[in-house]
This record gives sequence, C-alpha cells and structure tokens, in this order.
Amino acid sequence: MEAPIRAMLALQDEINTQIHPDWRSQEYPWYRAIWVECAELLDHYGWKWWKHQEPDVAQVRLELVDIWHFGLSDLLVRGVPAARIAVGLCPPVADHEARGNTFCDWVERFAGNTLQAREFDLAGFATLLRAGDLGFEELYRSYVGKNVLNRFRQDRGYRQGTYRKHWRGREDNEWLVTLSDGLNPDSEAYADDLYAALARAYQAEPDG
Repeated sequence: MEAPIRAMLALQDEINTQIHPDWRSQEYPWYRAIWVECAELLDHYGWKWWKHQEPDVAQVRLELVDIWHFGLSDLLVRGVPAARIAVGLCPPVADHEARGNTFCDWVERFAGNTLQAREFDLAGFATLLRAGDLGFEELYRSYVGKNVLNRFRQDRGYRQGTYRKHWRGREDNEWLVTLSDGLNPDSEAYADDLYAALARAYQAEPDG
C-alpha cells in the first residue's frame, strides 16, 4: 500500500505546484476545503427528509476522492510519511458498523473533527471509505482520474476563471465518470488516454 500512497503524494505535490510553485508555505486552509466537500458529499448521498432521494453512488465516491486530494495536501504540509498514512487507512475496527450510526452521521463526525483540529482526520476518512464501500484500490484509481481532471482544469484556465465546468448540460465530474468507464484504469496510458478523452468532449460542443 505504501507505493501507491507515495505515488499519490507525488501527484498531489505536482498539481499543487502547478497552482503555486511555493504552495507549501502559503498556509492554505486545507481543513476548510475538506468540510465544504463534506457538504457536497451529503448532497450527493441525500439527506433531505422532505423529498425522495437516492444516493448517487458514483458522485459520493468522487466527493470522497476530492476530500482525499485536500487530505493529501494537508498530510504533505505536515510531513506525514507514507507508512504512517498506510497504517491510518487500515484501522483494526470498522467503526461505521458500531453504535448504529448512519453514513451522514460519520460524515458529520469527520467534518467536526477536521474543523476542531484544523487538519485532515485520517482515521475518520478511513471510516468514511468503509461506510461508502470505497476500497483502497478503487480510491487509488479514482484519485488518478480526478487528478487528471484537475490538471485538465488548470490547463484550461480554472484558476483564472475562464474554464467551463459544465459542458452540454453536464458537470465535468459527470463527464469524468462516463469517460473513465470506457477506459482501462490498469493501462500505463490510462492518465494520458483520459486527458485526451476529456479534451475531445470539452471541445466537441461548447456551451453557448
């Protein structure tokens, strides 16, 4: 597990450096990005008692991957080694099965711990992965995919405000799920193929 964690840490460092060459010294509030992503996660899972809702499993998992991006950034800043991260992602007890807590309960607990400590709650995230039925291998593959999308966004003016997040009525995260389903995530060319597929879809029919 340590090798893919080191790979993800390196990818996160690369995308952060693309955004700001000296990102580690900027004191970005990673914890704030994490709890905001938690709210988006709950929206995709469904929490509104006044209407019928079904969890959008694909988007729930993508939000977990988004949280992982910011978590990795916080772990990099704090210098947490890959071996310690690997241990943190494999707690001995699946807490989400205890005390009758729902998925929403665990999201709120994770967000609360993150806000209180102002840092990524690694153990709490491990619980969310289990509660969301997202295994480490799928986390890794999904992370690589979302990392490609983040690079794609930056290359097309995301930080400058010129990037279009919606194409032909769909958000780019939805395009990511659709396009990645048609590719082999085990291929050495997976990242390049996905980037190319995103470029084709983005340019095919711009929003008016």
